[in-house]
Amino acid sequence: MRIVFALLIAGICFSQVQAEVQTKQVTYQDGDVTLEGFVAWDPAAISDPVPGILVVHQWMGQTEYERGRCKQLAELGYVAFALDIYGKGNRPANPQEAAKLSGTFKNNSALYRQRLNLGLQQLLSQKGVDADQIAAIGYCFGGKGVLELARSGANVDGVVSFHGALDSPSPEDGENIKAKVLICHGADDPFVPEADIDAMKKEFNDANVDWQMIYYSGAVHSFTQPMAGNDNSRGAAYNAKADHRSWVAMKAFFAELFE
Repeated sequence: MRIVFALLIAGICFSQVQAEVQTKQVTYQDGDVTLEGFVAWDPAAISDPVPGILVVHQWMGQTEYERGRCKQLAELGYVAFALDIYGKGNRPANPQEAAKLSGTFKNNSALYRQRLNLGLQQLLSQKGVDADQIAAIGYCFGGKGVLELARSGANVDGVVSFHGALDSPSPEDGENIKAKVLICHGADDPFVPEADIDAMKKEFNDANVDWQMIYYSGAVHSFTQPMAGNDNSRGAAYNAKADHRSWVAMKAFFAELFE
């Protein structure tokens, strides 16, 4: 009976810890464009400044998926901020619109990097964030985004790209990278050519970037996203094992960055 009671108390305490995570929407500007971010934190964890994590969304824009990742990061003791690249209320209705909108930024690296750095500024302005301990993670479109953030010369300790584009459009920009880089990649991803990966590796090696790359067997594009379904033949599908393993790899990477 005592064991059951203790387990019940432990469950209540765990629920209380989970309930401590708080969130809010954050509106900010890029000129006349209004952007809307999302921040999550645990008040009990930020009595002293803690590392801040920037979250960069996939091509459908900031969704419940990114907000959920922010909450997970807050539960780990970080302050997490999901930025907005597209603008408040500007969300694709389907993959065709997403391809067009994301392409606008992929083809305009200056604008892309500007929006990324504006998001970084918002993270730095959040209560409880240690400005000397900052990392960024991103998914698909955002996976490329965190690499572009690093290439912009941003002062971040590390970036994690989950199933992102891995090209090297401006190899000379590798010299700007100050961050350590972790790339989590599906070994069967049909949307990332080997030639792109080779070019990226050369860029990083020529610039002496501290990088690492993990391939997950049986995984295709979008392997961390349940909304991608489970049909690998489409080229994008969820893979629970790769999702779990890449999250564990991210946590180990953060432990190294923020030790």
